[in-house]
Amino acid sequence: MLIIWIDGTVLNLTAQISPGKLTAAHEHLEGLANCTECHVLGDKNTTQKCLECHIEIKDLIEKNRGYHASSEVREKECHTCHGEHFGRDFKIVRLDKDEFNHDLTGYMLEGRHKELKCEECHNSQLVRNNVSQKKGNTYLGLMTGCTSCHEDYHQNTLNGNCISCHSQESFSPAPGFDHDKTEFPLIGMHQTADCTGCHAIVNRNGRKFQLFSGIPFSGCVNCHDDVHMNKFGNDCRECHNEFSFQNVNNNFDHNLTNFPLNGMHRSVDCKQCHTKSFTEPLVHDRCTNCHKDYHEKQFQRNGNSPDCIECHDVNGFSPSLFGIDKHTLTAFPLEGAHMATPCFSCHKENNKWKFINLQSECSGCHENVHENYLDNKFVSDGGCKICHNVSVWSDINFDHNTTNFELKGRHAELNCRECHFKQENNYLKEQQFKWEQQNCTNCHTDIHYAQFDKNGKNDCERCHTYNNWIPEKFSHDESRFKLDGQHKNLACSECHKLNYYFERPYVVFKFDDISCESCH
Repeated sequence: MLIIWIDGTVLNLTAQISPGKLTAAHEHLEGLANCTECHVLGDKNTTQKCLECHIEIKDLIEKNRGYHASSEVREKECHTCHGEHFGRDFKIVRLDKDEFNHDLTGYMLEGRHKELKCEECHNSQLVRNNVSQKKGNTYLGLMTGCTSCHEDYHQNTLNGNCISCHSQESFSPAPGFDHDKTEFPLIGMHQTADCTGCHAIVNRNGRKFQLFSGIPFSGCVNCHDDVHMNKFGNDCRECHNEFSFQNVNNNFDHNLTNFPLNGMHRSVDCKQCHTKSFTEPLVHDRCTNCHKDYHEKQFQRNGNSPDCIECHDVNGFSPSLFGIDKHTLTAFPLEGAHMATPCFSCHKENNKWKFINLQSECSGCHENVHENYLDNKFVSDGGCKICHNVSVWSDINFDHNTTNFELKGRHAELNCRECHFKQENNYLKEQQFKWEQQNCTNCHTDIHYAQFDKNGKNDCERCHTYNNWIPEKFSHDESRFKLDGQHKNLACSECHKLNYYFERPYVVFKFDDISCESCH
């Protein structure tokens, strides 16, 4: 610092020459002796000096790469964006990551790259472009090639143009790859084959690696086993094709035999029938010559089982040809919902089909949920049919007048379950069809807390009807306290208050003391 005393005034020449302190990044250039490190005497433009120090940016500009080579920045002077002499804490690089237009760098962000944070690519761990860089954070020097950031999964066995197969949305699948453009176009079943069946995944150089080049494909046996043990030569195409190995396309026509191949027989492996040779005669007059009697002689007649073709055909054992029309000829014709019931619901037990000695009563297939609850007098010889039908189980057709509780008013509108079933968490917990006494409180809560009980019974019908809870039958004139005079105009709640001393508040209707002094 240079200090001069003139006429009693102290002059600080450093303060007069320097416009302010340098940022922390340029702190080492502080002082009069270092001015020419950044400034050219007589010239306001410092760009030349900046690039002499920041050679990494100069190198990118000369190669026409990166943000500083873009039309938005190229003709600007450095100090217009990176000001100096504003103090140690001044941010000489001010980057708005959210508003920054990455297209100006020459590398447009697409696909998954749009979702990445800047630091995921711009970090010191990634491979740089051999550009001399100073220590510290920087966004410069990244190559635009895929392998500059991503590991070469193919380990240099394929060309380095990753985007010819892959997209920036995801690495797999490779939408740009077309197998038809290779020396082995995929035809028939090869189009649906798992890639790893031919392109094995191995370990190479300590990393997972999938073989895509150098795979032999001159003959079928490169990938497929010769099941014929070379008895028919090694040119599989003489009999087979890529669309189905089982569809033999040789000159042999099976229709020329006395057993034409129809239905499922067409897809059967030849060796399933021709176990020894293709010329040995086979017995084939009945299905059971090849197929086991799955029903274990349940349909046996006069010691012989009928042929399977009465219920099945060569297109498959399922579905059966035994339909509803044939079922009507049995002892149990199908009606109502039974017509839509799958066969196995009634005829399959423990993974075995059963067609004989089946019960015809409802309980043979359905659980009797009313067992030990419903009085036997309501279960006639028809069983469940006295209430239910075969069309809709929930459609109850029961005459309640046959009981000692006739349904009146709102009771006639209720579903049976509302009175006879108690449920918890949507599951049946308990059912009840008989009560010792016909009290309203069997189903309804006594909100009056036994105020109107007589001889242990609460006869709600004295005030209420079956249509609603309004006390239509109640008359105050028939009570101990006849309403007259001004009492007629009073609201009920003026005299009948809520009692809050029980679990639930209730209105007090009966008083021990009905004298005038009890209210007035």
